[in-house]
Order: sequence, then C-alpha cells, then structure tokens
Amino acid sequence: MKRNPQCERITGNVSKDSAPEKWVMAPHTKAKHQILNDYLGAWYPILSNGRGRVLYIDGFAGRGRYGDGSDGSPQIALRRLLTHDSFPQMSQCEFMFMFIEKDKDNCTALEGELEAMRSEYEKEKPWPSNVHPHVINGSFDTEMTELFRIVREQNKQLAPTFAFVDPFGYTRFPMDLLAQIAATPNSELFINFMVGFVQRFITRDHQEAAISALYGRAVDDVLVGLEEGHDRIDHLVDVYADALAEKTNLPYIQRFYMLNRTGNVSYALLHATKNRLGVKRMKAAMWKVDPGGNYRLADRTHGEAVLFEPEPNLARLEAIIIANFTGHSGVTKDDVQWFTVLETAFRETHATPLLKKMEGDGTIVVHRPPGKRGFPAGVTFDFV
Repeated sequence: MKRNPQCERITGNVSKDSAPEKWVMAPHTKAKHQILNDYLGAWYPILSNGRGRVLYIDGFAGRGRYGDGSDGSPQIALRRLLTHDSFPQMSQCEFMFMFIEKDKDNCTALEGELEAMRSEYEKEKPWPSNVHPHVINGSFDTEMTELFRIVREQNKQLAPTFAFVDPFGYTRFPMDLLAQIAATPNSELFINFMVGFVQRFITRDHQEAAISALYGRAVDDVLVGLEEGHDRIDHLVDVYADALAEKTNLPYIQRFYMLNRTGNVSYALLHATKNRLGVKRMKAAMWKVDPGGNYRLADRTHGEAVLFEPEPNLARLEAIIIANFTGHSGVTKDDVQWFTVLETAFRETHATPLLKKMEGDGTIVVHRPPGKRGFPAGVTFDFV
C-alpha cells in the first residue's frame, strides 16, 4: 500500500464520525455494503474486459472498520476484486483505487486497516501487481477537482470509473463534479443521497449555496411543485434524480429508498449509468438484500412503494406490463424483460412467470414455431 505521512495522493464534510466508539454499523449500512459488494462482483469483469485501466473511487471512505469488527467500504471493494472467481482472467487490466477521506484520524486508521489486509493476503501469495490502492487525506470535491485539472493538463482522459459517493450530509459532492466523472465513457455513479438532511435544511438560511451545488440548480427551482401536504421526500429525490440525468447525461437513474421499521425513509440510493446491463445487475443486487426486519428497500418510481421482498407481489408488475403493451403485436420475451428492468421496480426474473400466466388468462396470444415451448427466441406474442 503506497503511503506517506499525509496519506497518499494520486495525481467536507467529514464522511463518518471520527470517534471510533461511535463508528457503529447500522443495519441499513450493512445492506448498503451488501449491495455494493454484489454489484462490484458484476462490474469488475464487465469493465475490465479489453480495457487497460479502470478506476474505483470511494469519495467518503471513513476509518475502514466498524466497532463490531465489520469491514468498511474500502475493504469490501478490494476484497471483492481479489477474491473474484474471474480475477486471474483480469490480469491485463490495471485497477486503481482512490479512497478519499477528509478526517486525518480516519485516514490514518484506514491506512492501517489496508496495510493489515495486504499483510494477510501476502501470507499466501504476492500482492497483485495490477491492483493499486491509494488512501488520500482530503475532501472528495477538492481532490477530484485537482485530479481533473491534472488530467486536462496532460490532455488525457480519466479511466472508466465507478464512483461510490457515501457522505454524511449533502455537501462536498456538487452536481458539476459528478457530471465531470460521468463524462468519462463507461463510468457510473452510486450515491447515498441523505434526503432527510436535505429536507430538514433546504429552507434554512445560509444553505442556498450548498443546496444549489448539490442539485446544480437554484433552490427556488428545486422547490417548484412542492405544495403543502405533498410528500417532500419523494419530491426532493425526484428532482435530484432528474437533475442527475440532465447534468450527467446518464440516462438510467435508479432510485431506491432505505426504509426504517416505522416505514420512514432513512435515505435514498441512486445508481446512474449508460449501460442497461448495469441497471440489470444493480437491480439484482438490490433484490438480493435480506431485510432481516430492521430496514426495508423500496422503489417509489411509479408512484407506489414496491418493497423488495423474497416473494414480491407481482400484481402491480402485471398491471404495468399490460398497460404498456396492450395493442402491441410481435412482442418478445426480451422486450418485456428489458421493459421490466428499465421502467419498473422489478427484475426481469419477475416478468418471466407472468407471461405464462397471461397466456393462460388470454391476455396474450402466443405465436410459436413448431416444436417450440415456453418463450424462447423466435416466439412472439400479441397483447389483446
């Protein structure tokens, strides 16, 4: 692990409470890390295929370990790569990790945790020459701005990037900076949007500059349409997602709500990408999370909260599919599955059994070549 007395630099919010005894892993943090781990399992092989370098950024990296001994997000990201079944096939790709942490004590603690991780790994084999972690003592916005300045001076381009933005608050990750990251081809953003803090402070004095930087638009524009009695959480997340799509030109913006046991929103997770396969993989990671009774994941994109449960209620999905495809002919299973992934809260695996049901109900008329069964390639159907 490369390091210096001030922590390694490559080229504010304090991300987590710097007091170790207060750095406790809440159930929703565990869920967030599980989603990150599962998604990176798909992202690493996809992005490393045929590319010389990829970049993983943790913008608010923290101390590296929680009070109960659980790994922090930097170890999760590194370990998922090093233990990946396909890692031997990724040897031609260089993996750069930027772990940015503003708090000096947190930064020092994180360095120690990563050194310990490396030492443990090297008991069995040498550290891979294509994996380069860097701990950086600084704020996410300042360090990334400096990195982009250097990249421009060298007339180069940032490598394909996955940026994990997980702050405690709503400052230090302005929209214009996210847009610069997204401008790099094949880059993605995974953002913990602390909407509860935004809701609390958006109309307070002296917060105009911070809120405007967060959304990339004036506070008055953010509040347009927010009428008395309407759901402020939904509105603030919707406006942020719209701004993210507009400013970053990333067309696929997924919004997931972390709900506590009372049903209130703790925060929103947003994933932004140009790759529809990335949407599919992130959706799979979201649905895989085991709630355990302490929190729930939900998607309110279509005006109705859909809980991510092992046995989801598919009546809502069936109604959405029928409403979208009624009157259409020559529809394929792929058409329905991609619509489900990109336009609903559900997964493609939820749509497949519905086709059989709709055929039995007479909702669709199926055209199968001789000898075909089910809905493989070559089978089309008409929505009555």
